[in-house]
Amino acid sequence: MDISKKISELKQDPEFAKNVGMILIHNGVVRGWSRGTREEVTDIEIKVDHEKVEQIRKEHEAHPGIYKIVAHANEGMFKPGDDVLFLIVAGDIRENVKACLSSLLDTVKAEAFAKKETLA
Repeated sequence: MDISKKISELKQDPEFAKNVGMILIHNGVVRGWSRGTREEVTDIEIKVDHEKVEQIRKEHEAHPGIYKIVAHANEGMFKPGDDVLFLIVAGDIRENVKACLSSLLDTVKAEAFAKKETLA
C-alpha cells in the first residue's frame, strides 16, 4: 500500500477538512529478531483474519472523534524489512487519534494475526 497515495485519497473527501486535525500511521515491518528471544529471524509466515480486521476497523472508526480508518494487512511469507501492516487513523484531536491507534493496533495484532517465525 502506498501511504502517501492513500492519504491523498482520504483528503479528496469534501468532509475531510471539517473533521480531521490529525492523521496517525502505523507501518508494521518484519523485525530481524524474535521478540521473545532476540534470536535472528530469517523469515516469517503471517496469517490474517481479514474479516476480523475489518470488524475491528469498523468498531474503532466509531470511537469519539475518529473520522476514517484504513487498515491493510499483508499475508504470506516475508523477510525482515518487509511491510506487513498499515493502519491510518484520521480524526479530530490528538487525544482521540492517539488512543484509537493504540487500541486498534493492539486489538488487530491480538485478535486477527498469527505468525510463525523461522529462526537462523
